[in-house]
Amino acid sequence: MNREAACEVYRRLLAQYPIVDDRRHFIDFTNPFEALILTILSAQTTDRAVNAVRDTLFSRYPTPEALARAEPEEVEPLIKSIGFHHAKARYVVGTARILVSDFGGEVPRTMEELQSLPGVGRKTANIVLSHAFGINVGIAVDTHVRRVSKRIGFTDSTNPDIIERDLLALFPQEAWGDINYLLIRHGRAICTAQNPKHEQCLVADLCRYYREMKAGGK
Repeated sequence: MNREAACEVYRRLLAQYPIVDDRRHFIDFTNPFEALILTILSAQTTDRAVNAVRDTLFSRYPTPEALARAEPEEVEPLIKSIGFHHAKARYVVGTARILVSDFGGEVPRTMEELQSLPGVGRKTANIVLSHAFGINVGIAVDTHVRRVSKRIGFTDSTNPDIIERDLLALFPQEAWGDINYLLIRHGRAICTAQNPKHEQCLVADLCRYYREMKAGGK
């Protein structure tokens, strides 16, 4: 897909899923520390599940300093419902300790520094930079972004790193902060993994998957 067509998809999705009060995230946080910890916890689970443990976790450990003093075994019961809680407890406690020891208790604002933290890969770092600081140096690629990007024709790959590079090449930088949000919204509402709602899709005429399906008589 060329940039002109990709930007038309972007404009239509933005009209369909308007961004209200500059909110482009699905996790409930009030500061960068919460954004970082909750995004680490969100791996391989739902935003709803993570939001459900938020108040309990941060009422006990409201700051990096408080969480750094905890042991993972103390955190595990608070996040047990989200799955992989043993590893995630180690990640968030380890992250808090590094924030205190190396960053003065502040969440770093660079991709490299964020990826030095336990449990933080490029996707998590992209989310934290964009949502907590409004810094867009990349586009986070999750399961919805991967599926919708491949179907529409933004990419031919299923590799998140390649998908991100393809998206960055297609869209102007001022749109990067919106892409993850819009593709997740569309993937949840219309372009679902099973039985996508083609008849309700406002970008169907630009969608490679839809064209191929029609050509195949499906």
